[in-house]
Amino acid sequence: MKNPNLKQMVSLVLSLILVTGLAACGQPSADGEDPLSESEPVELVVFAAASMTETLTEIGEMYKQVAPHVTLTFNFDSSGTLKTQIEEGAACDIFISAAQKQMNELDGSKGSDINPKGLDFVEQGTRIDLLQNTVALAVPEGNPKNVTDFDDMAEKLEKGEILLAMGNEDVPVGQYTQKVLAFYGLDEEALAKAGCITYGSNVKEVTTQVDQASVDCGVIYGTDAYSAGLTTVDVATKEMCGQIIYPAAVLNISEHKEEAAAFLEYLQSDECMAVFTKVGFAPVE
Repeated sequence: MKNPNLKQMVSLVLSLILVTGLAACGQPSADGEDPLSESEPVELVVFAAASMTETLTEIGEMYKQVAPHVTLTFNFDSSGTLKTQIEEGAACDIFISAAQKQMNELDGSKGSDINPKGLDFVEQGTRIDLLQNTVALAVPEGNPKNVTDFDDMAEKLEKGEILLAMGNEDVPVGQYTQKVLAFYGLDEEALAKAGCITYGSNVKEVTTQVDQASVDCGVIYGTDAYSAGLTTVDVATKEMCGQIIYPAAVLNISEHKEEAAAFLEYLQSDECMAVFTKVGFAPVE
């Protein structure tokens, strides 16, 4: 014969376990963190150099599996344009520049020689050198003017035989190109007036000019040449334009610094580095 008292007791115990479990779910963990907080939706706005468009878009899809509660919104443009937008009050959690110059000009820990406006947007302790790239000399399909390397480019520019595409002076790839021209003792202003140089507001615009064969060659990043399927005939040395470093940092204006730092850490993982190196980026040596 079944015992009704035993049945009631088991039912009571199960009810107590359920109530206790539900109460525990709403309590902070031992370290004070709310276990449900990490599932609260968060939007991170990432300002990144245009040359990172393909790689970060791919990584953004990967990150959905790592942190499904985080939505990544990317703003890709020249580092100079992005720096200006941040300075003028744009919402941004992470900044990744294609050169140290633009990051330095937002870093309050830097002196007036490299941060003349005394801007203070970088969250101290978060800045890293994320990647390095190469400065490449790319040519259109078929290489109609048979530009063989930087030496040949310089010689043909001086003779007025080719049209070169480069970035504007406020764009990192343009600044690197200016160093290359100075290395060869070429007068950029004179070449531009002679119709031997055309400009782009970011590296993607320069890449497009080469891809569409509207110029005879262009100075872009190795990663952009790879992504666009362009032929690279030469790569600039450190002596010609220095090392191409991409710094990254969480900004102190971010309302989600913890999540931003977590994504920045993820970008340094082997998984992400595999995406970066696939197109020609490399870890900083």
